[in-house]
Amino acid sequence: MSDTPAARAERRAEIERVLARYPHLTPAAIAELTTYFEGEASALDVGLIASNDAVAGPYRQFRAQHLDPLRPRDWLRAVLYAALTCVVLIGILWRAF
Repeated sequence: MSDTPAARAERRAEIERVLARYPHLTPAAIAELTTYFEGEASALDVGLIASNDAVAGPYRQFRAQHLDPLRPRDWLRAVLYAALTCVVLIGILWRAF
């Protein structure tokens, strides 16, 4: 999709129309919203949608149920970062003594 302001506003309006029907959405529509919020939407887009009183309630509900929960991928990243940190600290301490 084009990155012009008009195209972004049109896409944002389309997403707001879909959000207005939440939670009565098909799995495909939920996947479209998830893809939009995780990859396409800029911080400005998210802020404009979140501040739109017409879709603020459905947006908060969608966000709580589909975007905010920690997924297995998030837990895996946390464990990998913790393990890497431990390895680095052990390496530093090993050389110190």
